[in-house]
Amino acid sequence: MPQIEPELPNGYAGILVSLKELVSSAQLRAQQAASNAMVQMYWEIGSTILERQAAQPWGTKILQRLATDLKSAFPHMRGFSRSNLFYMRAFAAAWDLSHPEDKARVGRLPWGHIIELLKLKDPEIRNWYAERAGEHNWRLEVLEHQITTGLHRRAGAAPNNLEERLSEDGAALARSVAKDPLVFDFLGLTKEVEELAMEEAMTQRMSQTLAEFGRGFAFYGRQFHLDVEGEDFYIDLLLVHVPTNRFVVVELKSGKFRPEHLGQLNFYVAAVNDRVRFPGMAPTVGILVCGSKHEPTVRYALDGSSQPVAVSSYTYDSLPPEERAALPSPQAITAALEQGTVPDSRDAD
Repeated sequence: MPQIEPELPNGYAGILVSLKELVSSAQLRAQQAASNAMVQMYWEIGSTILERQAAQPWGTKILQRLATDLKSAFPHMRGFSRSNLFYMRAFAAAWDLSHPEDKARVGRLPWGHIIELLKLKDPEIRNWYAERAGEHNWRLEVLEHQITTGLHRRAGAAPNNLEERLSEDGAALARSVAKDPLVFDFLGLTKEVEELAMEEAMTQRMSQTLAEFGRGFAFYGRQFHLDVEGEDFYIDLLLVHVPTNRFVVVELKSGKFRPEHLGQLNFYVAAVNDRVRFPGMAPTVGILVCGSKHEPTVRYALDGSSQPVAVSSYTYDSLPPEERAALPSPQAITAALEQGTVPDSRDAD
């Protein structure tokens, strides 16, 4: 007997919208607060280094030892590299966060913005960009573009400052903080939590760029639930390739490729064939995407038999010709993930 949905009270839709906004706002405030605390900590570390160097010969070797000792004490944190300690020292030398004016100028900027600003040697120009980055909520890419194109020389030369004011909504900076792995590290989040966040971002980008893969791909489900003998499993992305009438399982993994990733992909392909595929559909194929733009790995899985266990793994070049013609190339997939577009032809440390 079909379950009857309860009748919703008046105003329910409006309440739901307001609660979603409440949750999103709280998330952004938490992300911004974590970033602010991390930046304050980096400034205090930089100030300590400056003070010690003024009193004693704290050279490069001491900073290397300090980086090693801090990483040993806080192994989950990647922000204690030698180069980042040098940025902290430069940060403390450029601004005094105990001073209200400097605090207002850079205290709420993400660390990536601050590193970009520190590349500017002229303090006046550096402050000019810092103030506008905060005022107009520039993402890091926008800040880099404005510096590269010399906005400070062009501002005021035109009848209006429209280009200077082009920005996203007021939450742009906080949203950029959520992509910063150093903030995850600072909060002491586990690698599993970080991987989930990275895979979430990858899946969103993949979902947004499906149309660019080529004609015939249709979205079927995200975090698609499978119940296999009482155990719950979730496929990152489940597509349908309409021309070949088959499901396409997409699994996304942060970090380097590991053989067990293919085992999981093959399991999902077999499970979809056995439990999800409709009569008359062609066997399911799988796509595994691992790593970042620096180390992309793409593998495929095909089931050419009627038995769910007979799944084999392939690189793109070793696929049968008809499958290569139907499936996106590794270059197309990594372009979709990294840039949001796919060609027609198919990093603070």
